[in-house]
Amino acid sequence: MARYTESSCRLCRRETMKLYLKGDRCYSDKCAVERRNYPPGQHGQNRGKFSDYGLQLREKQKIKRMYGLVEKQFKAYFKEADRQKGVTGTNFLVLLERRLDNAVYRFGFANSRGQARQLVRHNHFLVNGRKVNIPSYLLRPGDKVAVVEGSRQIAGITDAMEAMPRRGLPAWLDMDKTKFEGTFRTLPTREEMNLPVQEQLVVEFYSK
Repeated sequence: MARYTESSCRLCRRETMKLYLKGDRCYSDKCAVERRNYPPGQHGQNRGKFSDYGLQLREKQKIKRMYGLVEKQFKAYFKEADRQKGVTGTNFLVLLERRLDNAVYRFGFANSRGQARQLVRHNHFLVNGRKVNIPSYLLRPGDKVAVVEGSRQIAGITDAMEAMPRRGLPAWLDMDKTKFEGTFRTLPTREEMNLPVQEQLVVEFYSK
């Protein structure tokens, strides 16, 4: 599957906000958004106002890049959210939060979703005692995610766990650092998902 392979910091600058794609770098004075908080390119500082469509497109791109998805995956999640009962926008964000790679990042086993995705693919995690190497695997309430015993000394994982207090643990997750294990306790509510996004704009974008 094709993925973006250029500078991650360029994506944050395009959305003029931190998407936390580079782990520790995003919290340092090296962060590109801190140094140049305007879109990249020759006309980055001279961009005019967006149309309604432009605002919807930018919000879609922002969320898609935040979770590291390609368009086909992203749209598939939206269609699934639209089929479910309840508020489509909230359903959509809940589906994204249920992804295994996102949960690994939220638990603090990785410094970014990109790093989490790589660790999952390399068989470093168990879900309910079984190895799962599919980043898009959707967790259910009660599922337990643990680091494989032989992977608990990997520097990337231990460093991320030490930095976890800086991000905080979401209310819908429980964590036991001594066991290298986290529990997806319940589905999050919109109020608990403290995300700087306007999912309704994505709903409007795909509803055209």
